[in-house]
Amino acid sequence: MSKTIMTVDDSASIRQMVSFTLKGAGYTVVEAVDGKDALAKLKTNTVHMVITDLNMPNLDGIGLIRAVRAIPSFKFIPIVMLTTESQDTKKQEGKTAGATGWIVKPFKPEQLLTVVKKVLG
Repeated sequence: MSKTIMTVDDSASIRQMVSFTLKGAGYTVVEAVDGKDALAKLKTNTVHMVITDLNMPNLDGIGLIRAVRAIPSFKFIPIVMLTTESQDTKKQEGKTAGATGWIVKPFKPEQLLTVVKKVLG
């Protein structure tokens, strides 16, 4: 059975690139434009992993991770940050909030798939 991955980014081109990469590897993709949209879509979709940007309007990546971790059924879902931010303080903040991993943009499709396969097992 195909695993479903949610990609959350306010940039349509990044969502498209992530989506294209994941679909090409056989994953099903649910796209969300920001953290608020992602939380709404999590209620109606079965998702096995979340890939989220950090800087977004309405609800940023850190806020989204905290909100997702507060939902009992999503407590242990892998969440990977995909962002231009690479400072250790931001990474630590993400980790504290409950992020599973961190990928810095621009990313290579193979790099993304390697991380996805690693955290989805």
